[in-house]
Amino acid sequence: MVKALQTKYSLIFTALLGALLFALCLVPRADAELLKPPPGKVFFGVTDTGDASDFRGFARAVGKHPAVIQTFHAWGNSWDKALPRWRSVNARPMLHITTRADSGEEVITPKQIARGRGDDYLIRINTQAARRNLRLYLRPLGEPNRCKNYYAGVDCSGNVRGGDYSYGWYKQAFRRIAIITRGGAKRGFINARLRRLHLPKVQNTGEAKLLPRRLPKAPVSLVWSPLPAGSPTVRANLPFNYWPGSKWVDWVGTDFYNRYNDWKQLSNFYKRWSYSKNKPMALTEFGLWGNDGPGFIKRIFGFSRKRKKIRMMVYYQDFGSSNSFRIQNFPKGRKVLSQFLKKRTYPKYAPAFPRFR
Repeated sequence: MVKALQTKYSLIFTALLGALLFALCLVPRADAELLKPPPGKVFFGVTDTGDASDFRGFARAVGKHPAVIQTFHAWGNSWDKALPRWRSVNARPMLHITTRADSGEEVITPKQIARGRGDDYLIRINTQAARRNLRLYLRPLGEPNRCKNYYAGVDCSGNVRGGDYSYGWYKQAFRRIAIITRGGAKRGFINARLRRLHLPKVQNTGEAKLLPRRLPKAPVSLVWSPLPAGSPTVRANLPFNYWPGSKWVDWVGTDFYNRYNDWKQLSNFYKRWSYSKNKPMALTEFGLWGNDGPGFIKRIFGFSRKRKKIRMMVYYQDFGSSNSFRIQNFPKGRKVLSQFLKKRTYPKYAPAFPRFR
């Protein structure tokens, strides 16, 4: 009788513990974990060309040190070159992860990510960010509704691709990335979170010769960033097809340029994904493309000023002095941008930006 009662209470305790852990997973992340700017502030940033001198040249051109630097990496890339650059420019990094290698080959598919084939890379992000206390915006598989991206869910003719590139696999891949890179628990608990999503446990792949017993809590903030209406703009390519769920998204973001400037689409995106989901929003890429546009710069800053959940704006600059995005090639737009950036709304530095030690 006593043994039966002990077994009964043990089962009850296990069930309650499981329910408590599940409930804790549903608790919204605190502002500090989201890496939001101070109240009333907006982080201004610029994309990384791989050369710190380009960052500094941009800062001189617009008269403001960007608080954020966005680096584009292929899946699996190391931080050997990026981390010293982030430190040398004193800017908080945003890491955009694509699946296209520099050689042009596809490194991994959304299904393979979801099934754990790339877990060694996710573990590396988690442990490096935690060990260095590196506050990091993580933007995995941005613009999933842009047909030219390898992981896109729709091809350039507007056909749903399916298979390894289905909406479902993209969403599961995003969730797995969030769970493993955030960490904060023993591997058994991480595996339980994955299991509830019908995903495999953490896999011993690639460089992960010995899986860690615990994944430390890392100061990473996940950014989900489709285009406002997709390219091509068809119903099958709208952002809602790619939404992984509020639990896995810290920021919503999108990209917007003067060449393709449907303001109604941008406004609808803000209402649907930032305002209604109560998420901070980032313009993960914005800028002038091919033509000078002081009017566009005025309007994009006016748009952001009226929408309080927009808390980050990252200007996109490409490579080389003659590219179609370089702000130095647009004197009128550069002048207007500089005028806006004089405001105290846009701080020069993010708190605890990476430094050399």
